[in-house]
Amino acid sequence: MTWRLLALPPLPHDLLEVLFGDPRIELVTPAERTQAAVDELLPTVDLVLGDWSPALKVNDPGPRVVFVQQPSAGVDGIDLDACTARGVPVSNCAGANATSVAEWCLSATLALLRKTVFADNAVRQGEWPQTSLGGRELAGQQVGVVGMGAIGRQVAHMFAALDCEVTYWSRNRHDDAPVPFEPLHELLAHCDIVILVIALGDETRGLLGPEGLALMKQGALLVNGARGEIVDEQALADALTSGALAGAAVDAFAEEPLPSSSPLFGAPNVLLSPHMAGSTGEAAMRIVGRAKANLLRVLDGLPVEDAVNGVSGAVTKRDS
Repeated sequence: MTWRLLALPPLPHDLLEVLFGDPRIELVTPAERTQAAVDELLPTVDLVLGDWSPALKVNDPGPRVVFVQQPSAGVDGIDLDACTARGVPVSNCAGANATSVAEWCLSATLALLRKTVFADNAVRQGEWPQTSLGGRELAGQQVGVVGMGAIGRQVAHMFAALDCEVTYWSRNRHDDAPVPFEPLHELLAHCDIVILVIALGDETRGLLGPEGLALMKQGALLVNGARGEIVDEQALADALTSGALAGAAVDAFAEEPLPSSSPLFGAPNVLLSPHMAGSTGEAAMRIVGRAKANLLRVLDGLPVEDAVNGVSGAVTKRDS
């Protein structure tokens, strides 16, 4: 029995065949990387491997799809309600890139505190600001982690190990969290560094708008290793320009690639990163391994793992 797999990651078809191929799978990719091309193919396939970018979305799985595997932690490119209504489990790879994202958050924080990128630019322009940039130490800083999933736990461990006082906020309290819980408004008000690693959803979209950013401590740093839609980019640019925030590092944006009209380009003391926090070779291999293992479980008649929409169990092929 052959299963048709629609693969949406932004990789060449031949490479996707190498990574996810199996004699029981007919792998198909969109002729063009457009949503229209995806929507046209969905009624003709049994399985979907989502797009980690996520430029290509699964808005409606259609009558034939029985399983969607997302090769990332975030599933905001998939309509979970539509999949659940059709009995289609959606699985992700939560935790596979936790170390990579946490390390990016740490490196971005250190770059902001020690003005690393700004110093490099100054030296290249013939300047020598040895004492004028005003670097700060990380040790002893109050760090607030927004989100306590696999990434948040790694972030908390790393910063606590470097002698920071760490607290966290998330939508749900976790009794086994490695650091204390703190209400969001209190965390924002007293932390020197706020690190966003929370999933995007209805409750977190626009979480830090003008009001939320105004709650932050004067001169604090904001590090966004989550999704761009969690932060109001214009409000962030305004806070940086006014000096209310001392700096920010942003890895994800509401529109990607970041358009030239973005207010962040004109803001001071901001590090811009091309949604690469989780993009390391080690993380990629963990994601590929977990995603393929779950697809093979479907082919072998076994229950899928890591379903995020409450649909579980083994899936069976539907009539084409």
